[in-house]
Amino acid sequence: MKKLILSLLFLVLALNTVAQTDCEYSSNVTDSLGTYKSTKEYLMHERVFGNSKTSIYFSLINADGLLSLNVQLISKSTDFIAARCFDKNSKIYIQLTNGKIITLIAPETETCGNAVMNEKENIRVLNGYFLFSKNNFDELKNATISFIRIKFSGETIDYITKSALTSEIDKNTYFPENYFIKYLKCVQ
Repeated sequence: MKKLILSLLFLVLALNTVAQTDCEYSSNVTDSLGTYKSTKEYLMHERVFGNSKTSIYFSLINADGLLSLNVQLISKSTDFIAARCFDKNSKIYIQLTNGKIITLIAPETETCGNAVMNEKENIRVLNGYFLFSKNNFDELKNATISFIRIKFSGETIDYITKSALTSEIDKNTYFPENYFIKYLKCVQ
């Protein structure tokens, strides 16, 4: 009987440990200025074509109760890379598999990212922050993503979300359609 109880206790502890590993943070700070949590970057889209590579990463942020989505677009190419910018009119539209469309809005800042040149390729990194509205959470926690539309300052680009994405760059497998279901709980 003791072996059975110990086995069950061990199983419960093991499952609890596995469940807690879902939330990985790049920052998790509480100090006299407040609280700041940011999940690690997660690959949502990757395109490798010829000499060009484009990756989109999401991370969720909670800064003193203000929830936002950080979007990082990294482009690498041996050719010239045109700048893309976020401005106050930029938005991210997320279409869910239940048909609902969630809109995230940019704050009043403009950014065109940074260009980095090395001997082999040009690199452009664009970071933008987008704010949730309070009524977005329930839908995002319960339905998978089917489509992402990003409205930059001069163009709009659509990205179809995959259920599983094996990166050609880092060889890891990601599950972008379940991103919010899996990670929103980490910043609430």
